[in-house]
Amino acid sequence: MKIISINAGSSSLKFSLFNMDNEEVIASGVFERIGIDGSKFTIKYDGEKIEQEIELVNHTDAVKVLLEKLIDLRIIKSLDEIDGVGHRLVHGKDKYSQSVIITDEVVQDLENFKEFAPLHNPANVLGINAFREALPDVAMVGVFDTAFHQTMSKENFLYPVPYKWYEEYGVRKYGFHGTSHRYITKSVEKLLGRKDFKLISCHIGNGGSIAAVKDMQCVDTSMGFTPLAGIMMGTRSGDIDSSIIPYVMEKEGKNASEVVDDLNKVSGLLGLSEYSNDMRDILEKCEEQDEKALLARSKYVRRIVDYIAQYYVLLNGVDVICFTAGVGENSIPIRREVCEKLACLGVEIDLDANNQRGEFVKLSTDNSKIDVYVIPTDEELMIARDTLELIKR
Repeated sequence: MKIISINAGSSSLKFSLFNMDNEEVIASGVFERIGIDGSKFTIKYDGEKIEQEIELVNHTDAVKVLLEKLIDLRIIKSLDEIDGVGHRLVHGKDKYSQSVIITDEVVQDLENFKEFAPLHNPANVLGINAFREALPDVAMVGVFDTAFHQTMSKENFLYPVPYKWYEEYGVRKYGFHGTSHRYITKSVEKLLGRKDFKLISCHIGNGGSIAAVKDMQCVDTSMGFTPLAGIMMGTRSGDIDSSIIPYVMEKEGKNASEVVDDLNKVSGLLGLSEYSNDMRDILEKCEEQDEKALLARSKYVRRIVDYIAQYYVLLNGVDVICFTAGVGENSIPIRREVCEKLACLGVEIDLDANNQRGEFVKLSTDNSKIDVYVIPTDEELMIARDTLELIKR
């Protein structure tokens, strides 16, 4: 069976086409600058890479071109080979705790919840509608970033603010990167051969979040009402004192939205280093002993360690710590520094094992009290698996 995993942004559409008989990626790619001058697409398949500039007025155009190219490039013989389409959906509020077949009700909910994810939910709807138009008889599945975290207790998902804010406005921790954390959780289940384990999953990339997992269920996670909360990220501040917002508003003559925009787009690594949001650039600058880069690196590590330590106590000990996503999978120095600061918890890693990038590897030594792994995440495969499971029911 062939399944397409889709991640639709406001001006982009990423896809991966899987043969689910062996979970092989047949083709993947991205359509960029949709509705903007200079729109183009890139498709990778069978060792080839096709790039082409083409006018894409909207997502319907992008989907039409994608499906045409799949046939023109002989990746598939006909559209009848596509058995399902899985869509990454960012925000399902607290209504959706698992993936679902997409219905009119689901689409309407995405519209209703758009104030919680104004950049993402409307784009997700555009992607869904475009595929519904192009493939009206093919089942569509929605996989929510927020779903995995819906097992959190009220003690962990509520904020210490007036309770009516939760009841009337939906103010609570939702958490994100749930599809990645769930993929890591299932990978650890397969690795250990059991479901009764305690895991701290560290999804660390340009965006980042950490999840505490017990017996396959999320207990707590670092991102909150929005993806701005939690650890320090590439351009996001992570947790700060909220009183900073009105203070900076007054100092710089900005409104609240403008300050929050600064916290999302020019803070984090970029804000502290005043150089880059990319950890690779920061590490290069650290080699030059740049003071601000060194500070940004140190703070970044510290915030990750803080959350791991917090969740170690919450879970009353931990069996496995996993690193994943861009920095987690590829940054040898950051992994080493995080683990060195966890030595007091009994973490010990093999430095030779740590000298790998982008691969599954056990970092911890036999003497380590906690197993530490790098497990490359695969959200697209998780979406395809959910899609297959639901359409086969």
